[in-house]
Amino acid sequence: MIRSVGIIYKYNHKLAKDAAVRIGDWLRSKGIEVFSKEMPRDSSDHEKGTILPTDIDRLIVLGGDGTLLAAARKMGIYGIPILGVNLGGLGFLTEVSYNELIESLELMIEERLSIQERTMLKAEVKRKGENVFSFSVLNDAVINKRTLARIIDLEVYINGEFLTIYKADGLIISTPTGSTAYNLSAGGPIVYPTVGAFIITPICPFTLSNRPIIIPDDSMIEVRVLKDESVVLTLDGQVGFDLRYGDRVLLSKSPHVIRLLKPSKHSYFHILRTKLRWGGTYEFKDEKGDI
Repeated sequence: MIRSVGIIYKYNHKLAKDAAVRIGDWLRSKGIEVFSKEMPRDSSDHEKGTILPTDIDRLIVLGGDGTLLAAARKMGIYGIPILGVNLGGLGFLTEVSYNELIESLELMIEERLSIQERTMLKAEVKRKGENVFSFSVLNDAVINKRTLARIIDLEVYINGEFLTIYKADGLIISTPTGSTAYNLSAGGPIVYPTVGAFIITPICPFTLSNRPIIIPDDSMIEVRVLKDESVVLTLDGQVGFDLRYGDRVLLSKSPHVIRLLKPSKHSYFHILRTKLRWGGTYEFKDEKGDI
């Protein structure tokens, strides 16, 4: 039985805020306790911790994929099933449209939505033998230079075995969920979201034979910074950490998973067809309906 629901809505977004109020009123009319919070403007600060109680039964996220990624890091790691509602834009993770919201909410409180678990990526930074940074993300970890028009040398090992030295603008290590994000823009493959794999994709490699590679998600990926340059590790495009010469970035499967609530009529291939406009056209627009 669903007794409590959290609502996180996009920062400074009137439609999301209004929808949160109406959804909250609707859920309370069903006898459900509601906790509602605007996503903090600086959602990248991992030291701030949770923003809602961690024992809620379900979490609704109103906004886009960026809002859901931040909510997943702050709340989803506690195993709370998340219903993502798209309020305009592409939205691979926020699958439910505004017009479908009431139907999806009814299915949610009746516990008739399926739950799909998504693998998270754990990133750790070792500096002079000490662990100086550790974080789990849903989409990807990106290592690149702050300086424009310069390449970076990154030495990569898989399970302790030398793979290659990438000379490129940077390197993306992506989960299957993140395969439709930066990885896709950089020419990486689309991977079905429940496949047990990680994707390593160089960004504009100097050596054209350096191509993306898919490896099992039980692998340990190690990336070493070879030169004393200004290099940054960016996680989900929202959390940044400055790297130094000699740092070792370790990337592996996180012990946390994100549980997404899935409407049965939204297959992954339907999402690809509509979001990527395969086999036809699709216009992106804000969908405004009544709750």
